[in-house]
Amino acid sequence: MTHRSQPAPGSKPTLSTRSTSRRQRRSAEIRERLFRAALALFAKKGFAETTVEDITEAADVGKGTFFNYFPSKDHILLAFGEMQLAKLEAAIETARCTNEPLPAFLRGLGARMTQEPTRNPAIIRAILQAYLSTTPVRKAMIDMQKRLHALHTQIIRLGQERGEIRDDLPAPEIAHVFRQTIFGTLLIWSLYGDATLNSRIESAFNVLWSGLAPREGTPRTHHSAPSLSERGS
Repeated sequence: MTHRSQPAPGSKPTLSTRSTSRRQRRSAEIRERLFRAALALFAKKGFAETTVEDITEAADVGKGTFFNYFPSKDHILLAFGEMQLAKLEAAIETARCTNEPLPAFLRGLGARMTQEPTRNPAIIRAILQAYLSTTPVRKAMIDMQKRLHALHTQIIRLGQERGEIRDDLPAPEIAHVFRQTIFGTLLIWSLYGDATLNSRIESAFNVLWSGLAPREGTPRTHHSAPSLSERGS
């Protein structure tokens, strides 16, 4: 039996591996172009009014190419949601590995999660339009919201373990309120589309933190009743 020789550790990449690498980069570039073009069109024309042809024309690729990367235009929004989840997962991992105080982390988290392209108010409105009008997107986003809530709960529990967040309320309940605060602030800001997003996030966090800070002398309460988030509110 003949065994194909393997390149030695530290050896230079072969022509084959270089070609594969170029193809992968090219594929990633095309996917990114389609993604960015679609978001720009959703913001300009609206989700329902944007067609796959519009997206491929703006990205300067053939229509058939689109379906090599996304099964439908709905999946552009799902990719957007996955991008936001990846940001949050990376931020939480950083928080676990550093000694950054949780109040500062949560304050910065709102800013990180509202960077481009989320900072475009028309994008927020387009996502809401799709959420309300498209059943597949709505179902997928509900699943993403559950994952988002689980990640927020992790960071709240970490803050409680460190003594930086009050522990007389269940972490899932606090995470639920935190998520609603950020989402609600984004939604209201998207109606105006002005330059006040940072100040709105800051003000919302300041009010929220006044209720999250530890209470000295308050015994921990064990809640047997389901929280609002567990009841699906």
